[in-house]
Amino acid sequence: MSRRLSVVMIAKNAADLLPDCLASVAWADEIIVLDSGSEDDTVGIATRAGAKVFSNTEWPGYGVQRQRAQRYASGDYILMIDTDERVTPELAQALRAILEAPQPGAVYSIARRNYFLGRFMRHSGWYPDRVTRLYERERYQYNDNLVHESLEAPQAQVIALSGDLLHLTCRDFVSFQRKQLNYAAAWAQERHQRGKKTSLPGIFAHTLGAFCKTLLLRGGVLDGKQGWLLAVVNAQYTFNKYTGLWALNHGYSEKE
Repeated sequence: MSRRLSVVMIAKNAADLLPDCLASVAWADEIIVLDSGSEDDTVGIATRAGAKVFSNTEWPGYGVQRQRAQRYASGDYILMIDTDERVTPELAQALRAILEAPQPGAVYSIARRNYFLGRFMRHSGWYPDRVTRLYERERYQYNDNLVHESLEAPQAQVIALSGDLLHLTCRDFVSFQRKQLNYAAAWAQERHQRGKKTSLPGIFAHTLGAFCKTLLLRGGVLDGKQGWLLAVVNAQYTFNKYTGLWALNHGYSEKE
């Protein structure tokens, strides 16, 4: 007997992205949307599409918010996606096949095709960019990380699925940069709370390393001009993370 699938997502002000995302998983047994206080028509779009919509406006970080969203699900398996992602027909077919005969205790990874300034990247560390997103609801959940959260399944067998998850990472560069800056701030705050420290040489070493890793080690040069730009963006993001941590370490923050 096929296992029931709950597609779970967290959302905020995603009215422009949500319709295509929901359409790509309309075949699932249920769709759970946990809204974080949208001021656009996110809630209305999700409701009209048949999703079960809930709200939590006290932001606890990405990991805990995903945990809260999962608690509303009733399916045997969870497919955790974001509003800027779309399940391709090939991936949907692979998901349905797994639900017919899943491997108990296993979790499933999916290749993401990440979009950056007009191009779905094929290198640069952005493809296949496998993420573990399909898992048993009662057995696993996400960790508590404020940002860059991941599924807690350290001993589980990871099975790779065929088909891609399309990820509209960067359609608008300014919005993308704002999101990256928020991620960097959350990363720095989390590491500071855990007692992590960095130095000025460490900031620049990590920044240069991020540029070289993206462009050379991960083949960004093969992605053309977008590969070069992404190498700079990754270096900038790394600089923001470590400089934010350095500032917190030295008390150079109004929040301290």
